[in-house]
This record gives sequence, structure tokens and C-alpha cells, in this order.
Amino acid sequence: MFKRYAIYFTPPSGGFAQLGASWLGWDLARGCNVAHPDIDGVNVAAITERPRKYGLHATIKAPFTPADGVTEQDLTDALSAFCAGHPPVALDGLDLTQIGRFLALTPVGDMSLLNGLASDAMQSLDRFRAPLGQAEFDRKNRANMSDQQRQLLRKWGYPHVEKFFRFHITLTGPVPDAEMMRVRHAIETYLMPTIPAPFDIDSLSLCGEDMDGRFHQIARCALGKAANSL
Repeated sequence: MFKRYAIYFTPPSGGFAQLGASWLGWDLARGCNVAHPDIDGVNVAAITERPRKYGLHATIKAPFTPADGVTEQDLTDALSAFCAGHPPVALDGLDLTQIGRFLALTPVGDMSLLNGLASDAMQSLDRFRAPLGQAEFDRKNRANMSDQQRQLLRKWGYPHVEKFFRFHITLTGPVPDAEMMRVRHAIETYLMPTIPAPFDIDSLSLCGEDMDGRFHQIARCALGKAANSL
């Protein structure tokens, strides 16, 4: 058992998954460290320190503690059943976007089907999540959150859901302003050519957080099909 679980989109094997894992320094599919690329003028290890432990992913259901009695097999079976009843989603592509001081990949094109899929998954699988205790709620309750986000945090264990959900694949921690253009260029050169367009969301993955805080892919469940344990 891992200490927490999450539902992520993780890219299938291929150039994007391989180079994305190298960029971050952690391969969550294989559960191992990966050497960073050597890029002149960019300290890849430093700028990816914060997102490294999560691996290359987009959050569908944020990390949660399982409710009493819930097993890993329960989660795998539930995700498999959910995915079997939902079709894949095709995006026009992914763009490199600055979000505050971070850089992330965000969808291009109509996101209504993707947002609906994420909302359905978040709600359908919430029965397996242990409710937030007051201490955890207080820890996650940030000063810049709206009252509605606090209500969502209380209800779903995470504030960035429903209308606040934004599909994104985080590639950096905070980047100093003086380095932003250089880091953008590095990502555009190293990683962006490997990203297919259109970009298919054709599976969801159950991932677990180990005792060191690193996430591991446990099972990938194809949308419209049964799960394949990895």
C-alpha cells in the first residue's frame, strides 16, 4: 500500500514520456530516477525540483488518503470500470504556458469534453477517499482561496475542481524572471517536438505516493476499455 493515491493522466510510452521523465528527473512509470538533459545555461535539476516527485502527469483527482478498508485493488477496479464507460478525448494539441512563475503544458482547442471527463472521474471515485481532517483542511486552506474554493476543499478534498479545474502538465517549479525566456526556449527545443498533435487523452492512471513522497504508476486504464496493470 502507498500512503496516498491519485488519478493522473500519464502519457503512453514514447518520445514525449521518455524525454518528459528525463526533464523532470523521475520516471513514475518505471519508478526510478532519470538523468536530466545537459542544457547550456539552464539548471534543469534546480528548476524541476518541486514537480519532480510527481512525474510527468496531469492531475485528474488530486492525491488523497484512502478511506478505511479501501484497497489498491478496489481503486484499480473502480478506475477500470469508470474508464470502460467513458470514451477518449482528443485535443488539438498542447501549448507551453506560463502560469504565474511556473511553466506547464496546457490544452489547445475545445476543453469541454476533457473538463467533463475530469469532473466525472473526480466525483465518481470520491467514495474511496478518506474525509479531510481539520488539521489537513487547515493546512490546505490558503489565504488566496475564494469562499467557493474553500467549500470545494471541504467537499472534495481539493479546491481546484469543477469550474476551477485546469488540465495542465507541470514542467517546472518557480522560475526566476531573468531565466524564464531561456527555460522556455530549452523546453521548446527539447520537449515540444515530441508532443503529438492532435493529442489524445486515451487513458487514466492510478498512481501511488511512496513513503519518500515519490509517485509511481500502478495501473493505466484505457478509456473505453479494461485496465492494464503495469
